[in-house]
Amino acid sequence: MLTVHEVSELAGISVRTLHHYDAIGLLEPHARTEAGYRLYDEQDLARLQQILLFRELEFPLTEIRRIIDSPDFDTGKALEQQLHLLELKREHIEKLISMTKDAMKGSVSAMSFEAFDTGKMDEYAKQAKAAWGNTPEWADYEKKREGRSMQDEAGLGNQLMELFKPFGTMAAQSASPASEDAQAQATAIQAFISEHFYECSNETFAQLGATYGAGGDFTSNINAAAGAGAAEFAAEAIKRYCA
Repeated sequence: MLTVHEVSELAGISVRTLHHYDAIGLLEPHARTEAGYRLYDEQDLARLQQILLFRELEFPLTEIRRIIDSPDFDTGKALEQQLHLLELKREHIEKLISMTKDAMKGSVSAMSFEAFDTGKMDEYAKQAKAAWGNTPEWADYEKKREGRSMQDEAGLGNQLMELFKPFGTMAAQSASPASEDAQAQATAIQAFISEHFYECSNETFAQLGATYGAGGDFTSNINAAAGAGAAEFAAEAIKRYCA
């Protein structure tokens, strides 16, 4: 079995990311040492490979967990898609290498940008994503974001972050996550997600809440926007709300 540092080097992802995957139940290590250090076996590595494929396709972590844990999940299909994506990336890199060599020899046109085109990769990724995006939540999200610009998406993200600010104030005041105000704020966040992104059931909301407080990018971003401890307070408030 491999340690978390060995898996980090092998997969090219950070130890912090692996810790985060463990915290939200996406990739739990097969075993731990007596000192509590994570140990990963071959099945864990195979699951990590699947996770990284769906991250490449830009699925959110909660959807990745739902897809991989589905009884209909086809491992062979996922591996075929991953292989094809890697082959397309290799082809793209080989074109860039060739263009760079030609440029060093002074034999490349200043107007030649063909090697930078990622169209084939983007199109295949879109097709692969569509093949897996058949959950009700994902279909709802695709429908609701139709016609929205990147600025619209960013604006909604900022509005969602604003809803976490009261949690930052509550955390600073040592309020209870079970308080009426905290539970009302959890309700507001769930309603906002359901209105603008996808129907956020209590099960999905509980998974999101765990992600908010698990120490990854979500935690950092929420605390940066809403104040120290806001993410952890939100996670506990949502946990109680969903219970």
